[in-house]
Amino acid sequence: MRLFITFAPQIIGQQMITVNNVTLSFGKRVLFDEVNLSFTQGNCYGVIGANGAGKSTFLKILSGEIEPNKGSVDITPGERMAVLKQNQFEYDEETVLNTVLMGHKQLWETMLERDAIYAKEDFSEADGMRAGELEAEFGEMGGYTAESDAASLLSELGVAENMQKQLMKEISGALKVRVLLAQALFGNPDILILDEPTNNLDVQTIGWLENFLADYENIVIVVSHDRHFLDAICTHVADVDRQKIRIFTGNYTFWYESSQLAARQLTDKNKKMEEKRKDLLEFIARFSANASKSKQATSRKKALEKLVIEEITPSNRKYPGIVFKQLREVGNQILNVEKLTKSADGVTLFKDVSFTVNKGDKIAVVADNQLAITAFFEIINGDAQADSGKFEWGSTVSKAYLPNDNAKFFTSDLSLMDWLRQYVPPHVTEVDEPFLRGFLGKMLFSGDEVMKKTGVLSGGEKVRCMISRMMLQDPNVVILDEPTNHLDLESIQAFNESMENFKGIVLISSHDHTFLQTVANRIIELTPQGSIDKLMSFDEYLESKKSGKFQLA
Repeated sequence: MRLFITFAPQIIGQQMITVNNVTLSFGKRVLFDEVNLSFTQGNCYGVIGANGAGKSTFLKILSGEIEPNKGSVDITPGERMAVLKQNQFEYDEETVLNTVLMGHKQLWETMLERDAIYAKEDFSEADGMRAGELEAEFGEMGGYTAESDAASLLSELGVAENMQKQLMKEISGALKVRVLLAQALFGNPDILILDEPTNNLDVQTIGWLENFLADYENIVIVVSHDRHFLDAICTHVADVDRQKIRIFTGNYTFWYESSQLAARQLTDKNKKMEEKRKDLLEFIARFSANASKSKQATSRKKALEKLVIEEITPSNRKYPGIVFKQLREVGNQILNVEKLTKSADGVTLFKDVSFTVNKGDKIAVVADNQLAITAFFEIINGDAQADSGKFEWGSTVSKAYLPNDNAKFFTSDLSLMDWLRQYVPPHVTEVDEPFLRGFLGKMLFSGDEVMKKTGVLSGGEKVRCMISRMMLQDPNVVILDEPTNHLDLESIQAFNESMENFKGIVLISSHDHTFLQTVANRIIELTPQGSIDKLMSFDEYLESKKSGKFQLA
């Protein structure tokens, strides 16, 4: 899906943002220390870092919303910056269309002044002169097609024409996110700053945004936990780590794999320098060749070809050790589902779902309505009842379930050690402190952190605790409902690789495209009319769905 309108760029020289000696601290906590960077025209920068590292804060410094304690951010004179707004209520009294137009502040103010002059009853000669000036400025900024351009942009982002005259307060939160994204994209800003732009977007709209940004000729700086999105759009990665920010050439996967390769080489003392250099050159050449097939083909390939080996360095990041071991291999009878149906509040979530799970299956469960998937997982896990139909697990199955909502697991304010101790299964006979510390340590809870109370945990820390609980079970079937929620990129990457390597059965729902593409070998779609069951990858499923080949099972 492509946007058919274009905004003519107004480029004078090279656009650039320069960050000079930026330092920011909150009390004793230093977030950034003497950060120096340059962002240049034609590049898209993905800002990555652990939760709490300061990614969103850095974007606020760039946009001028937060003043650093020291240093400056310099922008090429005359450049227009657009920022994706996070406040969904800021424009409640404005129409949807006007909210988008307001994204181009100069255009909007010119329009208001022009309209105010024309509305005067005592229109003077001076008013006529000023109106003429405003008309010229308005035309130069593309004002005469602004409304149709904004309307087209909204339509591409899934905001129907009949909603565009409504007030922002009259539309849903999910649609507001799309309107605010349209506001940021409108009018071809010279600098585009986006914080988690894919939140609440469906796969098709994310694909459209990937195409839009991959073709974008100005500066884009984006924070996202969506690795597929970062890979599709980024020419560079800005890594926020240990109070510094370093820019690396390539997309997220290139950064991750190159840093892992560099780390392995650092520990390989027996390998000669020439061999290490050859490995790195081959790695760069492989990614450079792959870049020619990507949406960001030209700019990314050029960037990689200019890369020097010295730029590839090991990452300082810590990745959790997520390893699932099966106590026993699953037998031939795993899960049989027959005509399961479920409704909620008078709405059919899914109907007559039937399938059998086989050895080797790693199933992505998808649906237009996320509530349908959560309801389905709760039913087969014994936490909810179906309206009709039945299911049966095999006798050899041992399950571990990661629910979408984990609140019920954290109602008592225990230490992490005591919390995890509750979930030690009967087959584990020796449960001492080193044993529990080992599982918590794998999830990056070390030292005194294991005595932290569950009542003060962040969303990401709770999910990591839940993963520790799951690993304790030694399961042969893993059920994951949106496993990447609240996790940082390091935890997502580790979890993803763990599920790729897991020898048992996986049933997973996720908005993380890369997770589903790399793990799932079978797709089951739940619909109010029935189900679709296909042995294929997630990308193949998306392509087949686009072509309308699917029929209900």
